[in-house]
Amino acid sequence: MANSLGNIKHIVQLMLENRSFDQMLGFLYDGKRTTTSGAPFDGLTGDETNLDELGKTVAASRITANTANAYFKPGADPGEGFYNTNMQLYSTMHPAADAKPANSGFISNFKSAIDYDLAHHYGDTLPGTQPADIMLMYTPELLPVMSALARGYAVCDQWFASVPTQTVPNRAFASAGTSQGRLDNHVKSFTCPSIFGRLSENKLDWTIYGYNRPPLTRTDFPDTLQADPSHFGLFADFQRRANSGDLPPYTFLEPDFSASGNSQHPNYDVAKGEQLIYQVYRTLRDSPAWGDTLLIVTYDEHGGNYDHVTPPENAVAPDDAVGEFDNFGFTRFGLRIPALLISPRIAPGTVYRAQTGTIDHTSVLKTIEERWNLQPLTQRDAAAPSLADVLTLAQPRNDDPLGGIVPPRSAMTQPNLGAPSELERIHAWRVSKLPIPDENGRMAHVQPALDTSAQIGEYIRDRMAAWDAHLRKTHR
Repeated sequence: MANSLGNIKHIVQLMLENRSFDQMLGFLYDGKRTTTSGAPFDGLTGDETNLDELGKTVAASRITANTANAYFKPGADPGEGFYNTNMQLYSTMHPAADAKPANSGFISNFKSAIDYDLAHHYGDTLPGTQPADIMLMYTPELLPVMSALARGYAVCDQWFASVPTQTVPNRAFASAGTSQGRLDNHVKSFTCPSIFGRLSENKLDWTIYGYNRPPLTRTDFPDTLQADPSHFGLFADFQRRANSGDLPPYTFLEPDFSASGNSQHPNYDVAKGEQLIYQVYRTLRDSPAWGDTLLIVTYDEHGGNYDHVTPPENAVAPDDAVGEFDNFGFTRFGLRIPALLISPRIAPGTVYRAQTGTIDHTSVLKTIEERWNLQPLTQRDAAAPSLADVLTLAQPRNDDPLGGIVPPRSAMTQPNLGAPSELERIHAWRVSKLPIPDENGRMAHVQPALDTSAQIGEYIRDRMAAWDAHLRKTHR
């Protein structure tokens, strides 16, 4: 049966932070491996286990409304990055070439993350947090927005991060199909083209919106950094444009990456992320262009949180770049991440899987390329399965799966609220290096001391305003 991708005029992607599929959606169908209609669903049964430091078996269990600090689980920031992911999958940082992952090292690795945080007095770990808390999983009752959208439209239970490491490389794959060999967050810049530049080459519009600050993604690639300022804005700008029915072919949304924000990065307030998903959905659902829109909600990586599914090892290397650690060849995917496909052209209760190949972040690139007849960016997105076949309805639905649902709110705040997040620090460093001449034409800027999230936010806004003014002057 033909899909309805040709009817889609607007693809909108919201990418959140650092959660695994099991942690957010594993209990979507109440511990069953099938949906209510009997379709296969690779969630949690409660029989999935890891061993703690004493050799005791700890099973995956549910976070409930009575769980202390429910919206701040697992209670500390798990280990991220290439080597921590190896520990979680293989129980060693340097697995042998023929080693098979067992997903058995999550509790021991989480203990190391807690110990490291406490030893360095970072203040992110909530009192009472235990290594076994990495096996606590959210329930539909705690995540009513995500759960209703997953049941009311489509959930992907086999969507994997593009690379088994942390945020910045995975976000690079999401926009460019490669991280150019980089495997950690300390990336100075990427030099490759992105999907945004590819759209511009084909005279197609696009936008990137930060939540309440200029978007970090703008500083990732030459074709975004040098793009006209009209391509960028804040969440309120997204809402205004959506309300007019005038969104471009592709819109990329960022959350607020701060500790007080809505990115859902551990251990920030998960309820705020529920509110953001609700805001995005409601904005699009009430838009005059809703019938022609596909909303994709994803996370960049698993962030050290438990998932029971081992990542496939059949990834296509995007290019000739060799990974900066252990000569990694980019042929292994990262762990599963939560992913929702939302459109009135999707049948309710869908569990979407690729017929061939493995869905990863570059499947969004493939879908955009397929819809608007664009050339692929790398070998990875060229090989990626498209998401088009999820769009099975010729006529848009009129029902609203979020009708009557109220987003949750938590009763506490993140303990280290004013401290800058890692992505905020990366963002500040990048904008400090922008080639903005002073009044005498010199590139003499030095980043000042920035000790709080608020200071970083003001600095980013000021530097990007100066960059916009510089671009407008040079582009005249």
